Amino acid sequence: MLNIKTFSVNPLEVNCYVVSDEKKEAVIIDCGCFATSEWNDIKKYVAANGLTVVHLLNTHLHFDHVMGNIFAYNDLGIGPKACASDLYIYNKVEDQLRMFMGMTPAHIDMPKLEQELRDGDTIAFGSHQFMVLQTPGHTPGGVCFYCKEEGILFTGDTLFRMSIGRTDLPGGSYEQIVQSINDRLAILPGETIAYPGHGPSTTIADECKYNPYIRN
Repeated sequence: MLNIKTFSVNPLEVNCYVVSDEKKEAVIIDCGCFATSEWNDIKKYVAANGLTVVHLLNTHLHFDHVMGNIFAYNDLGIGPKACASDLYIYNKVEDQLRMFMGMTPAHIDMPKLEQELRDGDTIAFGSHQFMVLQTPGHTPGGVCFYCKEEGILFTGDTLFRMSIGRTDLPGGSYEQIVQSINDRLAILPGETIAYPGHGPSTTIADECKYNPYIRN
């Protein structure tokens, strides 16, 4: 059984997830910590539960989902795993901070990708594994992480409760995100629990019933 701990981080309230199982191996998904105090809360949880973090995963590479990667890299020695199609975004973190947060940061050295994720890849930890589902639209390199055994899906900013991620940013595509949701996510079992990048969790059944972007 998977244990899922959610940390709401940074001013944009990103859901950073620490996912572990009975073998005490864990993954961190979308480590968007801006502040050391936010990262310390995650470290304390990991230590208190005797966890070993073996993967640092990103659903996409917008600044609010990746700023904590440097903390994880420095403290745990693990680099991020994400789709390389978003590298042009990842390499311009300073520009994103200026645009969205009004900050004027110095150059930020983000850790390099440890692995470039592709559709169908598997991420193994403990006695579980995630399958990588490529879901472009919010960004060209957007992916979701699906655990079929447990019926759990981490959707990043592709699918929200009763909504979808924005597509008006560079590289976004409304047509692609709607296609990704309908072709890749809506076909999953209805009882699948979806954990998004922002906001509350939902189920595929509820989204198929109530989400206006899903074709019935």
